[in-house]
Amino acid sequence: MVTEGTLFDQIIDKTIPADIVYEDDFVLGFKDINPQAPIHVLFIPKIRIATHNDINDSNIDYVTKIHHAINLYAKEIGEAENGYRLVMNCNGNGQQTVYHIHMHFLAGRMMNWPPG
Repeated sequence: MVTEGTLFDQIIDKTIPADIVYEDDFVLGFKDINPQAPIHVLFIPKIRIATHNDINDSNIDYVTKIHHAINLYAKEIGEAENGYRLVMNCNGNGQQTVYHIHMHFLAGRMMNWPPG
């Protein structure tokens, strides 16, 4: 697992650009650079929580705020009623590549299962 600063820390600090579509005091949402759906946004907490396993009593409010931000964004762009997929990967077998939790918001088409 990587523990030094991540790409997402730089996006939060705005030292590298991102196509930001949502921001509040706790959460940042930006378009994925390799979209897997017509709408593919990553929602991240503005503090680093490395993996899903690192969610605890001191940071759980950030996870709740991510879900609330997604609800607001889905309604704002007209996808709440159509439906969408949320994905969070954890560690190697879960295909996590950036060790800063992030929720993938995928919308704009029918989501198949298994994914693809």
